Amino acid sequence: MFLKGKSAIVTGSTSGIGLALAKALAAEGAAVVINGFGDADAIEKERAGLAALSGAQALYDAADMTKPDEIEAMVRRAHDELGGPDIIINNAGIQHVAPVDQFPIDKWNAIIAINLTSAFHMMRAAVPFMRAKKWGRIISTASAHSKVASPNKSAYVAAKHGIDGLTQTVALETATDGITVNCISPGYVWTPLVENQIPDTMKARGLTREQVMNDVLLAAQPTKQFVTPEQVAAFAVFLCRDEAAQVTGANLSIDGGWTAA
Repeated sequence: MFLKGKSAIVTGSTSGIGLALAKALAAEGAAVVINGFGDADAIEKERAGLAALSGAQALYDAADMTKPDEIEAMVRRAHDELGGPDIIINNAGIQHVAPVDQFPIDKWNAIIAINLTSAFHMMRAAVPFMRAKKWGRIISTASAHSKVASPNKSAYVAAKHGIDGLTQTVALETATDGITVNCISPGYVWTPLVENQIPDTMKARGLTREQVMNDVLLAAQPTKQFVTPEQVAAFAVFLCRDEAAQVTGANLSIDGGWTAA
């Protein structure tokens, strides 16, 4: 458990990729703060499970990722109650799909705020604590869309490209402080959110389940396999190891070959 004695915040971590990230860090002994929305009982069950897994504290914080003061308060709470934070993972994200001339302004603003600006506020608040310890790991969940575009996803693609640029900039600013700053760019990840879209797509397009998976969802991934949340989490855990101390400013793909072309 090489992260024993360290603490982490994972945003957007009450389910899906974020929860897998939190579990992977807890399995290595880290005290973890999870964040996000959902059923209170379900969240408490996950929080208790993380504490049991790590043998350390686990906290839940309901900070709204559109509100800078709540983000800063969550980082301060992690420092006051757990020490650190030594690791932050910017994972919170939302999506909306529409042509640019029909894209709702409120959806654009929300996607930029949650997918990009929240990462800036997390980094801004956490870096001073990391500098004081001369050790830190900042990881953001980007996307294959941080490298390539798709139609009707103007806000999401803009935000994820922004995560790439923010990652590189803060990596340079912290390069001599024992802090690494990287982003992980998955392709389509197999989560309940993706799985639940399949029946509607089958009905709307008159396709079989296999056709939806291979010809729609996995059309861009040459391996024709989904990335799993656990694979993303394992990548993040590696970036926290001492062996990854010289990996910084990187945008690391885990996309089944999507961006290889």
